[in-house]
Amino acid sequence: MRSVPDFSREAALGGRVAGVDEVGRGPLAGPVTAAAVVLDPGRLPPGLNDSKKLTAARRTALGTAIEAHAEVSLGWASVEEIDAINIRNAALLAMRRAVEGLPTPPTHALIDGNAIPDGLPCPATAVVKGDALSLSISAASIIAKVARDAVMIRLAEEFPGYGWEKNAGYPTKLHLQGLQDIGVTPHHRRSFRPVHNILCA
Repeated sequence: MRSVPDFSREAALGGRVAGVDEVGRGPLAGPVTAAAVVLDPGRLPPGLNDSKKLTAARRTALGTAIEAHAEVSLGWASVEEIDAINIRNAALLAMRRAVEGLPTPPTHALIDGNAIPDGLPCPATAVVKGDALSLSISAASIIAKVARDAVMIRLAEEFPGYGWEKNAGYPTKLHLQGLQDIGVTPHHRRSFRPVHNILCA
């Protein structure tokens, strides 16, 4: 039976619960992006779901609806930070920054995955596959995905030939061919094997 995200975890906790998710662990280029979202229980946008299950157009529309009726904050970790502390720690750092960026600290945070970032300003619970279970985490996944895709589209204009406007920096055939033909940009993650191998060739 397919799970549909709901608001049960948030309702059980009470207070101002933030859903937190990140996108961009797998790409070879670009930052990792996290979002924290505190939904208004009385104004939940219909159709919230894991961002991976939505079309780009639907994500954009939902992102606009979320921002109109919820508290939203983005957190980022740069390519340099990813290479320095590894992608897992960079993703947790981006999550913490997203929570810290909310106008008021939440009373609790629901974190997608099996790890909780250090130094959060509130108690937190890790929720495995949370973007498919919690509406707040689903909303955060949508906000993070829309924001990161927009960054990669802008970078694609500056660095054409890698297909970032379509692949968001993931290692597609076009991206890998671009690495071979054009080389490594300042926005590539040098600690990731395909990029590292080209630099060492």
